[in-house]
Amino acid sequence: MAKKEAQTDVLLANIIKGIEEVKGNDIEILDLREIDTAVCDYFIICNGNSNTQVNAIVNSIQKLVSKELKDKPWHVEGTDNGEWVLMDYVNIVVHVFQKQIREFYNIEGLWGDAKITSIQTNY
Repeated sequence: MAKKEAQTDVLLANIIKGIEEVKGNDIEILDLREIDTAVCDYFIICNGNSNTQVNAIVNSIQKLVSKELKDKPWHVEGTDNGEWVLMDYVNIVVHVFQKQIREFYNIEGLWGDAKITSIQTNY
């Protein structure tokens, strides 16, 4: 169990680093482990300013996680339009939005029982 948590923590850190490398905005981690109906342990949510930046964030995450952990997402969808891309790493699901799409779907509000951690960026 501790090994799985350590691997999850390393994956979380690498996903955050991948987002930050291309200046993803408003990064939040939703801890879903205490919610019985949750499909995974964590959501990571961030947004980009355009479909180009959204896809750059996704590519940065994939490249970094592949290089550092030799891991790849189980499933990725939404890259065609770049408004909302979902990356499924099984126990971590990453949502990369354009700002207005993120506001519309309000994932944080839908999972209001989750513990939310905001990541401060310096850019």
